[in-house]
Amino acid sequence: MGSGRKIGSEESVLRIHQTIARDLGTAILTGKHRPGELFEGEIEASERLGVSRTAYREAVRILIAKGMLESRPKAGTRVLPRSRWNVLDPEMLAWMFAGEPDASFIRDLFELRGVIEPAAAEFAARRRTDDQLATMETALAEMGRFGLSTPDGRAADQRFHHAILAATHNDALEALASSVGAAVSWTTTFKHRKKLLPRDPLPDHRAVFQAIAARDTAAARATMAELLRLALADMDIALAEPGG
Repeated sequence: MGSGRKIGSEESVLRIHQTIARDLGTAILTGKHRPGELFEGEIEASERLGVSRTAYREAVRILIAKGMLESRPKAGTRVLPRSRWNVLDPEMLAWMFAGEPDASFIRDLFELRGVIEPAAAEFAARRRTDDQLATMETALAEMGRFGLSTPDGRAADQRFHHAILAATHNDALEALASSVGAAVSWTTTFKHRKKLLPRDPLPDHRAVFQAIAARDTAAARATMAELLRLALADMDIALAEPGG
């Protein structure tokens, strides 16, 4: 389980059990622990990691809540099949993109966004308020000011997509905002991990904004679909880079 290293003061930003959960979760995501594999006991694991049993137990509970582990009395703790994992959990997405994410999963994310976001843009064009439109416009301005290769620019990108989901005035769609936002953030971070891409995606976002502002539902759907198509093409470029 994990790398066997001690949890030290250099990771004091994270609470100990969150650090353990991250390390164990990453080990599962990268295939170091396979579905069905039995974890070592709580006493052995906590001693090996140099942490308290309470911290280790809390870490396991985090992974159980994410659908990665199952713990049963006398049967022990096992890794669950990938189909049980909450792969849209923002924290799990962060773990995935901390390393080299699986290309097929990235395409899964874009397929999901392709189902959700064009429809959301269409609803937003019909239902948005002036305040929500202003939020989108401000986010666009900040994306242009900071650039998507910076944390501030990526945060603005998230706010833009969040604002579109909020503008649907559909509680079920808006509930997806944290997952969609995390997907937007981490895929953008991944694209810019080595160098700036030659294509500027800001015009694609502006086209979506203009359609929503004009209350043109068909154009809003079409421009969002095109934004995602081009974003996936950019991702394919990033994945094809040496070491990608």
